[in-house]
Amino acid sequence: MSMTAQDVLKLIKDQGIQIVDTRFTDLFGGWQHYSLPASRLTEDMLSEGLGFDGSSIKGFQAINESDMLMLPDPSTAFVDPMLTVPTLVMTCDIIDPIERKPYSRDPRNVAKKAEAYLKSTGVGDTSYFGPEAEFFLFSDVRFSQGANHSSYFLDSPEGVWNTGAAVEGGNKAYRIRHKEGYFPVPPTDTLQDIRSEMILKMAQVGIEIELHHHEVATAGQCEIDMKFDTLVRMADKLQRYKYIVRQVARTHGYSATFMPKPLFGDNGSGMHCHQSIWKNGEPLFFDETQYALLSKTAQYYVGGVLKHAPALLAICACTTNSYRRLVPGFEAPINLVYSQRNRSAAIRIPTYSSSPKSRRIEFRAPDAMANPYLAFSAMLMAGLDGILNKIEPPPPLDVDIYELSPEEKGDIRGTPGSLAEALDALEEDHAFLLEGGVFTPDLLEGYIDAKRRETVALSLRPHPHEFAMYYDA
Repeated sequence: MSMTAQDVLKLIKDQGIQIVDTRFTDLFGGWQHYSLPASRLTEDMLSEGLGFDGSSIKGFQAINESDMLMLPDPSTAFVDPMLTVPTLVMTCDIIDPIERKPYSRDPRNVAKKAEAYLKSTGVGDTSYFGPEAEFFLFSDVRFSQGANHSSYFLDSPEGVWNTGAAVEGGNKAYRIRHKEGYFPVPPTDTLQDIRSEMILKMAQVGIEIELHHHEVATAGQCEIDMKFDTLVRMADKLQRYKYIVRQVARTHGYSATFMPKPLFGDNGSGMHCHQSIWKNGEPLFFDETQYALLSKTAQYYVGGVLKHAPALLAICACTTNSYRRLVPGFEAPINLVYSQRNRSAAIRIPTYSSSPKSRRIEFRAPDAMANPYLAFSAMLMAGLDGILNKIEPPPPLDVDIYELSPEEKGDIRGTPGSLAEALDALEEDHAFLLEGGVFTPDLLEGYIDAKRRETVALSLRPHPHEFAMYYDA
C-alpha cells in the first residue's frame, strides 16, 4: 500500500527515525540528497516542498534562477538499511517555486509524462520495464590524470592475473579465466554472500529480486535481476538498486562500478531492458500466430526502437566508455535487428516462456550508466512512435550474424561507433521524444551540450596505448 504524508510521519514516530533524507535524480542520473532532523519534518513540508540551490546541480538552473523545490513523494518512503543513524529516505520531484509546476529538466517528471503520454495515445495504459543491470566489484581502484601522465589500475581477488601473485597465507588459486565467469559456484565465485546480502538489503527497500549470479568476465562481474515494474516505479527502484550495490560493496572492502567497459580483453557490463505494454490488465505483445509469438503491436514497437536506436543510445548508452563495449565482432549487441535467440542482435525476444504475460522485447544495447528515468522514457517513446506510425522492423535474423558474408551483412544497420556519433543522431532525430511534451527542447539541448563536453575532454588527452603504438615510431 502506498504511503501518505500522515503515514510517513507515523512511521518516523513509531520507528524512532532521527534523520529524513530527501533524494532526487539529476539530469545525468546521479542521485542527490540532503538531510534534516526528523523532528523538523512537518506535513506542510511534504506538501509545500523543501528549497535547494538548483544552480549547483549539473544540468539544472542558471545562477540567476537558482531557487528550486524538492517535493517528497511519500509513496517512495523507506528506511535506509545501510546507515547507522535511523534514516527515512524519500524520492523527490523537482518543482519550480515561482510557477509551482514540475521542472522540465527533472528526469522523474519526464518519466511521469511518458506514462501519461502512453495513456493519451490509447495504445495502452501501462508500460513495464525490467532492466538487468550488470556491474563490477573491485578491491583496488586507482586512476590519475594530468598534463604529463595518465593511468588506471584495477584489481580483484578473482582476477586471472592474480594466479601468480604472492598472497599472505598462500595463493589458493580458483581464479576466473577471461570470459569464463558465467555461473561458477563458490569457491571460484567469491562474491556469493556479498550479492546475497545485496538482495536482502534491496528487499528491505521494496525491490523484488528474481535472481543473482556471477557474470562472464573475470574480476568480480555480477548481475542482480529485479522483477519488472511500471516505468516510474522501476526507475525509482534502479536508483535504490545502485545505491545498495555500492554501499554493500563498500562494507566488504570493494568498490562497485557500473562502467560498461572497465577491463580490456573481457566482457563489458550492459543493462538489457525488457519492456512491454499492457491495456486494461491484458498484455499487448502476444500473438500465437506471429513470429516469436510477438503481436503486430510489438513488432511495430520493435520497428520504432530500431529506427531510433542511434538517437536512443545517446541517452541509453550515454558515456564515451559505453562504446568500448559496443564494438563490432565481439558478441556485442550492435546489429540493429531483432531475433528470438541471437544475442548480437540489438533486440532479442526471450523464449523462456510461451505465456502471453511474459511476452516482451529485450533491448540489449543500453548500459547502467544511463539515467533510468530518461532511458526508459526514451525507449517507450520510440516504441510508441513505431506503433502509431506502423513502422515495420527489418526481417528477424536468427542466424549467426558473424558467419554471414560481407554482402549478406550489407543491409544490417549498426549502432553508433562513439558517443559523438550517437549525439549527432539525437540532434537529427528527436522529434519523437518531443511528442506530448514528454521531453522538452531545453532538456535535450542542455543534455547534448554537456555530453559534447565529455567527448571533447576525452579527445584532447593522449591515450596511454598511443605511447605503446607510436612513441618510437
